[in-house]
Amino acid sequence: MPVTVTTEVATVGDLLLRAADLHAERTALALPGVAVSYRELRDGAFRVARALIGLGIARGEHVALLMPNSVEFAEALFGIMLAGCVAVPLNARHRAAEIGYIIDNSQARILLTSRHDSDPVNFIEVIEQALPTPSAAPALRYVALLRGEGSGDVLGREAFLSQGVRTDPAEVEHTRRSVRVRDAALIIYTSGTTANPKGCVLPHEAVTRGPVERARYRLSANGVDVTWAGGPLFHIGSLAPFIGSVGVAGTFLADSYFEPGRAIALMEKHAVTLAWPWFAAIVQGIIDHPEFSAEKFAHLKYLFLIAPPTLVERVQDLLPHTEIIQACGMTETSGVFALCDTDEDRESRIFTQGKACPGIEIRIVDPETGQDLPDGTMGEILVRGYNVMDGYWDAPEKTSEALVGHGWLKTGDLYTRQPNGSLIFGGRCKDMLKVGGENVAAIEVEAFLCTHPAVKTAEVVGRPDPRLDEVPVAFIELYDGETINEEELIAFCRGRIASYKVPRAIRFMSAADWPMSATKIDKRALRAQL
Repeated sequence: MPVTVTTEVATVGDLLLRAADLHAERTALALPGVAVSYRELRDGAFRVARALIGLGIARGEHVALLMPNSVEFAEALFGIMLAGCVAVPLNARHRAAEIGYIIDNSQARILLTSRHDSDPVNFIEVIEQALPTPSAAPALRYVALLRGEGSGDVLGREAFLSQGVRTDPAEVEHTRRSVRVRDAALIIYTSGTTANPKGCVLPHEAVTRGPVERARYRLSANGVDVTWAGGPLFHIGSLAPFIGSVGVAGTFLADSYFEPGRAIALMEKHAVTLAWPWFAAIVQGIIDHPEFSAEKFAHLKYLFLIAPPTLVERVQDLLPHTEIIQACGMTETSGVFALCDTDEDRESRIFTQGKACPGIEIRIVDPETGQDLPDGTMGEILVRGYNVMDGYWDAPEKTSEALVGHGWLKTGDLYTRQPNGSLIFGGRCKDMLKVGGENVAAIEVEAFLCTHPAVKTAEVVGRPDPRLDEVPVAFIELYDGETINEEELIAFCRGRIASYKVPRAIRFMSAADWPMSATKIDKRALRAQL
């Protein structure tokens, strides 16, 4: 008989308490040089919850969180949940102006941050620049440190946690049990094409149901699951796997920054079973590192990767005993909304990005008319289901633009659905170039460029053109030791792809040259260079 899959819906805080009850001494979170058990993580989260309530932060109020991956980040995240509040994780790479906007726009009542030698920047200085006067964020009442000593108006760690002595533990328990699964759990801000980031309001059900079901039934190692994610926990691409890991009392591996050698050592030490490198640059850094060997990943059962077919095929060859899984996801859908089935063959895993997850519906529509398109036709993908955000915080106009007709989310992503339900990513709608009236999907040109043995990474954007409206330009990073010039690479394209798809110019980049968002190359910055 097939395994019976039961739907699991819980609040984020409840996931931690259940794991601590079942496996108190099991490692919940490990970073290089430090690890915390479920009992320790639960106790730390309770201290944060008591302190928040002691400071008068009420159920449903917003708590901003600005710090790198760390035990304290995890304690804060779950403490916010136990206090019935809404977490607003801030991108540690944002500049002061963006951080100030988000703190003000989200109406955060308190900001939890860090002052530590390992921090990537001086967060207190960034906050002072972001909020030069109290009027810059009038709802904000406190700034508190979960790492480091405070000064002036900033509460240090001990001063903050001491506020919890006035909170009866029973009050935390009452507040936690009052939270509903459709209450907001997170507001994660995502940068779009607009001037300011938009805050995706994600309810508890959206951020727990899918990750926990996947971890329990689809991605289980039939033992203690050990999950690694290469990105920051303020990003849904790493936060969702972390929540899924806690939901099955697994061990989650992270780091305060990504360095391939450190990542390899951490995964080997803890015998990783599930890895979420997600993006090409991360997995390339690992497999090209001198310390990489397949033997170090002997326990790795599953690896998630979204990358050009040539790279997916290479990873499959290097790790033949690992199931390579492609997927589709975004912040507005609380992460993954489609992934490969267990029975998909090698070719399908190389060229397609999975099928809609149970409980999630998709449509492929004409981006201009909104009319449904037949299978095999590229169009904008719309998503509907329990995982979709409730809307953008304090932005009714943007919400009404994104959520249309009975809860369908307009993703802005281009996909083709095959007759068997498999999805093929075609890039962003804004990445569809219009060259002399012809549609050109940037991702198609990028994938072709990556078939050249010298090309490690390719990103294609449109450059304005007075005659053709716009023309493709490619930004290229070569493999170490490889050489090719602009004329040779353009000649490689001629006769192999349509003439209007051939890049008109090539710009060569080093690994350090790429403008990055939290987890991937920022194409807006590349367009700005043109």
